[in-house]
Amino acid sequence: MTDRAILHCDLNNFYASVETLLHPELKGRAVAVCGDPEKRHGIVLAKSEAAKAAGVKTAEAIWQAKLKCPELITVPPTYKEYLKYSRMVKQIYLSYTSEVESFGLDECWLDVTGSKKLFGSGEDIAEQIRRRVKEETGGLTVSVGVSFNKIFAKLGSDLKKPDAVTVIDRGNFREKVWKLNVGEMLFIGHATTERLKSLGIVSIGDLAVAPDKTILRIFGKNGLKMLENARGENSDPVKSYTDSTPPESVGNGVTTPEDVSDAAGAAKIVYALGETVAFRLRALGMKGETVALDLRSNDLKHISRQGRLPYPSDSADTICAFALELMKNYDFSLQKPLRTITLTVSSLSGEGDPLQASLFEKESEKSCKLDKSIDNLRKKYGFGVLKRGVNMDSSDAVSPRDEGFLPFDKR
Repeated sequence: MTDRAILHCDLNNFYASVETLLHPELKGRAVAVCGDPEKRHGIVLAKSEAAKAAGVKTAEAIWQAKLKCPELITVPPTYKEYLKYSRMVKQIYLSYTSEVESFGLDECWLDVTGSKKLFGSGEDIAEQIRRRVKEETGGLTVSVGVSFNKIFAKLGSDLKKPDAVTVIDRGNFREKVWKLNVGEMLFIGHATTERLKSLGIVSIGDLAVAPDKTILRIFGKNGLKMLENARGENSDPVKSYTDSTPPESVGNGVTTPEDVSDAAGAAKIVYALGETVAFRLRALGMKGETVALDLRSNDLKHISRQGRLPYPSDSADTICAFALELMKNYDFSLQKPLRTITLTVSSLSGEGDPLQASLFEKESEKSCKLDKSIDNLRKKYGFGVLKRGVNMDSSDAVSPRDEGFLPFDKR
């Protein structure tokens, strides 16, 4: 049986990094995101690389951190922004697989086993994600561990930071993992670490070769799970993102290889994005009522526009037509060329939710049958098997595939 390709993606110094994006003057400085001392939350929640190098630690008191690093700049947390960037990054992950399991705002596991035919090896995908996160968020970095199970992937993302990819496979895991302190393995806390040390078990390798009976007697079933994890035998699945978190929106975006300088070029991209978003909505059994268009010009300025459809829809025709109406006010003769276009549909409702009756209902039923036929062809032969006429002369770079709920078998 072929090994799974599991990634663990960990956004580096997430809170502090987001604050640096929000306040560019903090770049390169020793920064700590801290709770409010007046509310008795005066501890370090996150720190920048410069603060970390000065010895500042997460969860220590602000006064202790400033003793180590007198030049430390403290800022309050802005959770709304952290949530926004977390969702932005997860959309990148979802463009490779739907099997994305969150482990907090800044960490996720991805199972990309089925995506390798489309995007390359687990390491290739990790490198693509690393580059895209940095570019599409404006500077956030991610460390990615690549392995054949979740435990070793998590260890891999911890081994090299920031902005790095580490591969732990069957050929090197004894060398890379077994020498690590046993407390570095996921789900082994301080008390368990101390108990293991009292048994002479200091490293993960020591645990891996420990007698099953001894570990079972002292730690029970949890001990057997620890042995399984240390030996590389963990087989826990990565949960599907849609299984654990009902989506609030479905979107897709593209950073074009060349700036888009006219309405016709922008329309091609909107149609391509609309096709992928509509496909994903139908795959989820959902329809959306709010359409949003996010535009980023080549001087990195953002413009966002949104509006409500007259009725919830999963039709690419309806979504694209509305998005192009939103695009009409962008005057390419006066405004900068576009570098990134993102189309998002929200205010989602499922098949069982009551929908308002519409004059367009019969037309929608007709369109629905065509959409389902197209979906079936794409599931069988790949998303690119069909293109709209407007995109027949477009390269894949400006006619993006649906990468959110792929892969398809492209035989």
